[in-house]
Amino acid sequence: MSKRALFVASTGQNVGKTTVCLGLLSGLKKKYSSVGFMKPVGQESVITENGHHVDKDVILFKEHFSLKSPYETMSPVLFPPGFTRKVLDGEVSRQAMVEKIEKSFAQIQKESEFVVVEGTGHVGVGSIADMNNAQVAALLGTPMVLVAPGGLGSTFDELALNKTLCEKYNVPIAGVILNRVLPEKRKMVIDYMTKGLTRWNIPLLGAIPYDPLLSNPTMEDFELLFKTSLLSGKSHRLSHFQTTCLITASSGDCPVFDTKNQLIIAPANREDLILAATHHPSEVGMILTGDAPPQVHLIEKLKKADIPMLFAPGSTYQVIQMIASFTAKIRQDDLLKVQEAIDVVEKHINFQSFHSGSNESSYGK
Repeated sequence: MSKRALFVASTGQNVGKTTVCLGLLSGLKKKYSSVGFMKPVGQESVITENGHHVDKDVILFKEHFSLKSPYETMSPVLFPPGFTRKVLDGEVSRQAMVEKIEKSFAQIQKESEFVVVEGTGHVGVGSIADMNNAQVAALLGTPMVLVAPGGLGSTFDELALNKTLCEKYNVPIAGVILNRVLPEKRKMVIDYMTKGLTRWNIPLLGAIPYDPLLSNPTMEDFELLFKTSLLSGKSHRLSHFQTTCLITASSGDCPVFDTKNQLIIAPANREDLILAATHHPSEVGMILTGDAPPQVHLIEKLKKADIPMLFAPGSTYQVIQMIASFTAKIRQDDLLKVQEAIDVVEKHINFQSFHSGSNESSYGK
C-alpha cells in the first residue's frame, strides 16, 4: 500500500495544533496498521533519559502512542535560544538541517503506513532560518492541513495569509480543521466556512467544539507560570478546577467551600481564609499572593489537609493578569487532558477525506 503523510501547521500561536494532532494520530491508528509521527523543527525541548534533546511534543506522542521510532529521529532539528543568530552568522548549515530532516522522514515513512508531521506554529515560522513550515512540507513532499481558530471572518483572513506562503512553495492544502468552535455557533461556522473554502477548492475536514477542560490549567501549569513549586498538596499537581474564586484583602468575604473543583486566589495574609479552607479540603486548590508566603504553621495545616497551594509573589491583580494571558499546554503526564483531546478531536474529523480525496464534509453537522 502506498505511503501517506500529512503536514499539520496552524494559522497562529496557541491555536491547538498539538491537540488536533493527538486526535488525528489516534483516529489514523484505527485505519492504518502503523502510524508514525515527527516534528522536523522544534523549539521547546526536553532531555530524554539517553541525554537527547528533543521537542517536548515528541515526548508526548512517542510515550502516549508507544511509537517505535527513536526520539532523535522524530525530532531531528531544534531551534534553541540563539540558534537563528548562528544560522545568520553562517555557523549552522541549512543543508545539514535539510539532510537530517529528509533522513528522519524517510526512516519513519519506511516503518509507517501513514505519517503525521507536526509543524511549529503558523506556516511562516522558521523563515529567518530559511526553514519555515511551507518549505519543510515542500521538502518532504507532503500536503498540508491548516488548523485555525473556530471563527469565521478573522479566521478566513488568517487562512488566506498562510495559504499564500503554501502557494509560494507549491504545497497543496489538503484541508482545514477549525478548533475551539463555540457549540452554539458551530453549525453556522461549518456552513459558511465550507462556502468560503469552496472558492479555493479546499475541504473543511473538521470543526472541533470548544472544550473547557482543554483550556483549563493544572496546578503544575501554575508552577511553571509562576516559576515556583507547590508548598502543599503536591500529589494534586495535575488537578483541574472548574471554577475560580477571587478573594480580596478584606476579611469576611469567604467562598462557599462545598463547591468542588474550586481554585481560590487570595492574599497570603488571609489567615482566616486559609484556616477555613483546611476544614473543607474537598477538591480545592489555592494560589496565595503578596509580598511574603503564608506563615509556616499555616503551610503545615494545608499540608495536613492535603490542599494544593503555591505562593505567587506580587499583587493579586498582577497574578490574575498573568493567569488571564496564560495558555495551558497539553503535557505528557496529564492523562485526563490527553484523553479528552483525543476523544473530542477524533469524533469531529472527517477521516474519510484523508484517504479518499473526498471534499464532502461528513463530520457531524
